Amino acid sequence: MVQTRRRASRGWVARILLAGLVAALTAALAACGGGGGRPRGSVSPPPSPANRPPVFTSGATATVPEDTAAVFYTATATDPDGNAITFSLAGGVDQARLRITSAGALSFVAAPDFEQPVDANGDNVYLVTIAASDGTVSVTQSLSITVTDVRGAAFRVRRIASGLNFPIFIAPMPDSSGRLFVVEREGRIRIMTANGSVSATPFLDLTGTISIDGERGLLGFATAPDFFTSGRFYVFVTAPDGTIEVRRYLTIAGDLNRADPTSGDAILRVVHARNNHNGGWIGFGPDRMLYVAIGDGGGAGDPDNNGQNTNTLLGKILRLDPAGDAFPADPDRDYAIPAGNPFASAGGAPEVWAYGLRNPFRNNFDTQTGNLLIGDVGQGAIEEIDLMRPGDGGANFGWPILEGTAVFRGGPTAGMTPPVAQYSHGTGPVNGSSVTGGLVYRGPVESLLGEYIFADFVRPNIWSLPIARLVPGTTLQANEFTLRNGDFTPDTGAPTNIVSINADNAGQVYLVDFDGEIFVIETDALGIPQSAALGAPRAASQMSPQQLLREGLSRRFGGRRDAGVRRP
Repeated sequence: MVQTRRRASRGWVARILLAGLVAALTAALAACGGGGGRPRGSVSPPPSPANRPPVFTSGATATVPEDTAAVFYTATATDPDGNAITFSLAGGVDQARLRITSAGALSFVAAPDFEQPVDANGDNVYLVTIAASDGTVSVTQSLSITVTDVRGAAFRVRRIASGLNFPIFIAPMPDSSGRLFVVEREGRIRIMTANGSVSATPFLDLTGTISIDGERGLLGFATAPDFFTSGRFYVFVTAPDGTIEVRRYLTIAGDLNRADPTSGDAILRVVHARNNHNGGWIGFGPDRMLYVAIGDGGGAGDPDNNGQNTNTLLGKILRLDPAGDAFPADPDRDYAIPAGNPFASAGGAPEVWAYGLRNPFRNNFDTQTGNLLIGDVGQGAIEEIDLMRPGDGGANFGWPILEGTAVFRGGPTAGMTPPVAQYSHGTGPVNGSSVTGGLVYRGPVESLLGEYIFADFVRPNIWSLPIARLVPGTTLQANEFTLRNGDFTPDTGAPTNIVSINADNAGQVYLVDFDGEIFVIETDALGIPQSAALGAPRAASQMSPQQLLREGLSRRFGGRRDAGVRRP
């Protein structure tokens, strides 16, 4: 028992001594290395690992068909540390055109249109920078998105009417019926349905009361913007003595399908002694003003010097307000002068909007931009297309100092506006003799959207140009035209003397052939193939008797080039 107690006592003593040694050693280490120090030779625990950035796994390019509104690309990335990743847009010249979800789903703010790109470079390649973040570190990746063209439904050209009496212009009935007013040069206006049926009773019949000598006749037509409530419409005619008249008519009360022939009122009369270069187009602009195109008075080379004389109305585009009458004492001027006309306050006729034109026979407003495209018939060398923006009042297109961009008579050219396109006389696929101004296509055929379609009256050539290429101050030459003879080959008949190119309310375009036919360019969902291409114009020796007759007709209506007598 005693021995056992002694052994226990020695154990307690040993433990107390050991505890004292540990305490002393700890104090010594603290004094040497500061609080929390470790004994020399001990291993430090590993530091916490640094956060590593995400790594993109999605591609740097994408291709998307036009008109895509849904998500077309999903950004993906991995995080080495397993952190959650969120995505955002971090730059790029086209950032504003796109949006992305935090999960990486990328889409366009507005579905892209191949024919009208809105990317910074205008080349259908959209550039954007995507960021991937794990909440601490972000990385970026540049993405290039190419928008591809989707060809719409095929189109075809179909003859919808024939046997008309020298049709010269068409205009839509301003409703949703699809009906058209068909203007015949000898004095009739007829109503045609969308399927080509022509009413037996004319809408208006002026035959026998107007001059149709040379290039004269019933040449232009326009319904007033308030036609459905007022029944008012306007025509451009030549009176029996050759005087140019813009007349206002009314429809019969309660019947918009029939005009009242007794209601005619000549709101503008312009003396025009010669039988050519009448002009003939009238139309309401987006400003609801009436624009009137008048030729230079006729004769070769503007013998009366009207083109550059701003005191005369010949060789001009006029801008009138037919809702007013600023000249109550003058029976030949039943209209007001719109604000903004360039010569309204000093020097020149207040009606003049543009000058320096030879024979601006067919023109049209672009329904999207409000720009006016003018087809000005040349003298003996060049045919031209001119462009006026809404603020370009006072433009001088150069005739007769210039014919197109070429010197004709010569003289000072400072301040003159060159044509946006021109072509020379000849018989090739990019030549002609008498331009028929056209229009900018805004209809249902996607492949034609934004194309300015125009033609030559004498040579059976039809062309187009992207309207984006027609820039004031720059003149495109004929080698840049797209020849459309093959594309526009109709199911039957042939557009050999295109005298007008017009559109209905839906944007469908019609080709008016002076020999009595009307053709429509329309979508073809069934993909019916076009017939064989017309090809380049043929020499007279290769023409059939019917074609020779048409050529003779065009020259009778257009006259000899060396005499300066042209078709309207």
